[in-house]
Amino acid sequence: MKFQRGEELRPYNTLALHARAAALITVVDDAQLMAALNWARERKLAVVPLGDGSNIVLTGDLNALVVRQKTRGIKVLETTANHINLRVAAGESWHDLVRWTLQQGYYGLENLALIPGTVGAAPIQNIGAYGVELQSALLRVHSRLIADGREMTLDKTACEFAYRDSVFKHRLRDQLVITAVDLQLSLYPTTNVTYPALAQFFQEHAVVEPTPQSVFDAVVSIRRSKLPDPSSEPNAGSFFKNPLLPAEAAKKLAAKYPALPGYPQADGTVKVSAAWMIDYCGWKGFRRNDLGVHPQHALVLVNYGSASGAQCISLANEIVATVYDSFGVHLEIEPRLYGTSI
Repeated sequence: MKFQRGEELRPYNTLALHARAAALITVVDDAQLMAALNWARERKLAVVPLGDGSNIVLTGDLNALVVRQKTRGIKVLETTANHINLRVAAGESWHDLVRWTLQQGYYGLENLALIPGTVGAAPIQNIGAYGVELQSALLRVHSRLIADGREMTLDKTACEFAYRDSVFKHRLRDQLVITAVDLQLSLYPTTNVTYPALAQFFQEHAVVEPTPQSVFDAVVSIRRSKLPDPSSEPNAGSFFKNPLLPAEAAKKLAAKYPALPGYPQADGTVKVSAAWMIDYCGWKGFRRNDLGVHPQHALVLVNYGSASGAQCISLANEIVATVYDSFGVHLEIEPRLYGTSI
């Protein structure tokens, strides 16, 4: 194992933001992870787990040991008449996992295709897209506590999942390193195509009975048409969460802005479109030096050169302020922030 001191983190985050870590290590198994945690404890360094860096904003240098999870492996835990339970290592690519499960005839993840990042990062924000969230398939999250290396397993309830949220963003933030997740998938091909963009796609392509494969293909096509590729246009995906409003507040807003998309939720709230409000305020396509709002997707901030994390947050705060002034709605930044400058 090689601990790299003062390592530049720009290659390890999809926004391509400059920052340095006190130290960085790549681990490929549990023994290396334990050794890394011990090394950090001996030096009284914080530990920051890092997958593909697709949902973080580095606002400055990290006085921490950054642990890159590159563990691999998919294990069948149990097979029943209707389902299969899998344990997937944290370092596996999420999109590759979705594609692999479909090839094996394991169904349920198709709507989550092409979401960047690793399996270990998926529970942190309860990744979701096109009408499906991770929590629908998740059984357990396995981890090691940073403080002492002990194993901790959390079932779905303990994860406290919500829209783009979990216990890992709050009470357990920076307390553990996720090592694996257990998933339960269907052995029978069922599909969820209720999300408006998916339904419209199949209508336009005259697909009457979508299969899991066609759902996967549609999601990939839609995402590629709307979202920039981080390898050519550095970004962290959606920078803001869609606000959840009480039904009465959403009704009043809809009366004033009839074109504002709203999606009723099971708990009685209404999810309103952050992208629509940002676009309405004139931010889509905005650019300031090396930083801008993508011209095709108002939720995406793009680093066109050497923009800093602090500049990203400054622009995000401007967007939040104008949306609040116009709609009385507070937007919440979705990526997690790390660094010493704010």
